[in-house]
Amino acid sequence: MQVANENDTTPSAEASRLADFIMFTQRSFLLDLSKELNKGNISYAQFFLLGYLAKEEHLTMTEISNKMGHSTAAATGLVDRLEKLGYVQRLHAADDRRKVMVQITRKGMDLVSRMRDGIALNIAETMSRMDSHAVPDAATSLDQLSDLLMQGR
Repeated sequence: MQVANENDTTPSAEASRLADFIMFTQRSFLLDLSKELNKGNISYAQFFLLGYLAKEEHLTMTEISNKMGHSTAAATGLVDRLEKLGYVQRLHAADDRRKVMVQITRKGMDLVSRMRDGIALNIAETMSRMDSHAVPDAATSLDQLSDLLMQGR
């Protein structure tokens, strides 16, 4: 793997440096995430689904399969396991009982919140070592990148 040159400021080089950063932080966070998820006996895919559900009132099975990039059958398997563990519940639409909606439970929200808080604490500790003038710029840049990435989905 080739690490990006810090002196090159072209958009391609900046993207490459950001990719290096994401790969490094992803490894770091996934190690912590793995330890926590093993306690709850859930997979990364199940946790990522909980993350989506934590931001929505509910999602249909089709929406879940689209967001996760899985078939509807695979999404159903994810939901089945999470439902057995008490992290999600299935509901039926009032206007069409055939339409199944999935909603995160309090237990699921607690897991997502606990994991998010751990990640935020890790980031806060790291940011406390940054130049204090750079922190707002970094946060603004990440907000803009996040918004643009979400528009593409």
